[in-house]
Amino acid sequence: MIVDFVQNTLDGIFVGSSYSLLAIGFTLIFGVMRRLNLSYGPSIMLGTFAGTLLFVEFEAGLLAVAAATLAGAVLAGVYVERVCFWAIRRGAALASMVSSFAIWMQLEEIVTVVFPDRTYPFPPLADFALEPGPFFVRGDHLVMFACAAAITVLLHLLLYRTRFGLALRAVSRNPAAAAFVGINTGLVLFSAFALASAIGGVAGYLIAAADQQITPFFGLWATFKGLIAMTLGGMGSIPGAIAGGLLLGIIEAHSGWYLGTEYRDLSAYAVLFAFLVFRPGGLFAQRQTLRSQLAARRV
Repeated sequence: MIVDFVQNTLDGIFVGSSYSLLAIGFTLIFGVMRRLNLSYGPSIMLGTFAGTLLFVEFEAGLLAVAAATLAGAVLAGVYVERVCFWAIRRGAALASMVSSFAIWMQLEEIVTVVFPDRTYPFPPLADFALEPGPFFVRGDHLVMFACAAAITVLLHLLLYRTRFGLALRAVSRNPAAAAFVGINTGLVLFSAFALASAIGGVAGYLIAAADQQITPFFGLWATFKGLIAMTLGGMGSIPGAIAGGLLLGIIEAHSGWYLGTEYRDLSAYAVLFAFLVFRPGGLFAQRQTLRSQLAARRV
């Protein structure tokens, strides 16, 4: 009984690390622009299909597939930023969100036309396993967790140890004040979008390599997982995105084992609903949410 509980928790942490990367991408965009990019998942999907195209048509190796996945996700993200967020000014948050949904449909239609089959193979990342004692750890899950941890550390150093990170935090706090002190807010926003897309590309590659297949529904799946993880952790909080992704992975692993795989997603949605009702700020942004609610009441 205890062994099953620990094993499920480990599996949830490993899989949840990829959810954390998806949530970090959503959080970077939302934290800087205060807007939701609904086409974030489809942008990642486009990158993974660029990688699988090299694998299927040219039998490319892991590095080439990874580079194509990353480049495809970044290019798709830049396209979304230029069309939905740069062209539509900051004051029109609803319009940019709706336009990103339209781009979602566009990217998904492009993939379904170019790749008419339902499922395509994706090269595996690691073909080994570890068995420490009574536990079992998949090699690709271990690599996924290590990559997620490394990206998290590098992102922390970038945000809090570089001039770009200082500029990014200044723009997220007060864009007008940042512009007054000479920060190129347009370049910072563009760079943040490209960075979020790159992190999403890494997440997409790791997830597709672990599943060893990719489908056009991956964009919808990635969008749901990233948004749920971000909401559980707290919108706009990078530590919250990490915690929310790990929590989501653990919830899915335990519910799939104890209740059945058909209840895995339902359990995640139930926990999300409970958070929205009883703790709308998530794990790490509750204080900010309460402050905003009090300010609205005073107004």
